[in-house]
Amino acid sequence: MSELDQFFLASAPPSFRAALLSLVLTFVLSHAIAAVYMWTFRGMSYSRSFVVTVAIGSIVACMLMLAINNSVAAGLGIAGSLAIIRFRTAMRDPRDMVFIFAALGAGIAAGLRAYGAAVAGTLVFLAAAVMLTWMGFGGRERKDGLLRITVPASDAAEGALARVLREHTRHFALVTMREAAQGERMQHAYQVRLPIGATRTAFLRELERIEGADDVSLLLQDPTVEI
Repeated sequence: MSELDQFFLASAPPSFRAALLSLVLTFVLSHAIAAVYMWTFRGMSYSRSFVVTVAIGSIVACMLMLAINNSVAAGLGIAGSLAIIRFRTAMRDPRDMVFIFAALGAGIAAGLRAYGAAVAGTLVFLAAAVMLTWMGFGGRERKDGLLRITVPASDAAEGALARVLREHTRHFALVTMREAAQGERMQHAYQVRLPIGATRTAFLRELERIEGADDVSLLLQDPTVEI
């Protein structure tokens, strides 16, 4: 047999017992990854179907690696078959993509019967995910918001508004400004950032004290929360 034939032919296929061990280990590891994802999730748009996908998607990866079994020809065939499928599911959070890759990595390692790498890699990944969530790594304590207010179209009102913004915000930027009431009043919309520890109550009270000001509204949002 030539070296080229040996390169393309698969080695002895895994036994049923070895294949079952790989698949069961894959499910256990991916289930642990899905459980940690649920525990560390901090967003608003939770998806149960995504968690189930993390738990069982790695089984498909493991099954494919068992079927390839070091055969280049089989690998090329499976790759060509998968290229026909178009995955169009959009992930809003890059963190979700990382958990998908972690589950697939565990399935691939178990399918290659590298059990030590599969278990060790999963444990390190889960420990890192839990530790970073517990530490609040990457979070920033700041309050960003959108301010809307209507004031008279006068220099005094404009100056008073600018003074309140300078005193009670760390940063502000004008988003829109338009006339109202036949040009007698001006509607302002500002992107504002309040200081750490500041409350919006005092800020709103100062805005309402501006002579002629009305329609005051402030919408605050935590920049670390995905909606």
